[in-house]
Amino acid sequence: MTKLKIKWTKSSIGYPKDQKATIQALGLRRLNQTVEQLDTPAVRGMVTKVRHLVQVEAIEE
Repeated sequence: MTKLKIKWTKSSIGYPKDQKATIQALGLRRLNQTVEQLDTPAVRGMVTKVRHLVQVEAIEE
């Protein structure tokens, strides 16, 4: 199964509330934190919404 390694790299200050909520929904709490999420359409959509704030890397398992 494929996973995505998502790292929060840029602050969400000054961006809309829905983008801040998306960062939290991805499981990110602190800047420069990294989380792993399953590669699903829902997660891909969230990553696309905040692509300017995060770095994403695909991981094969």
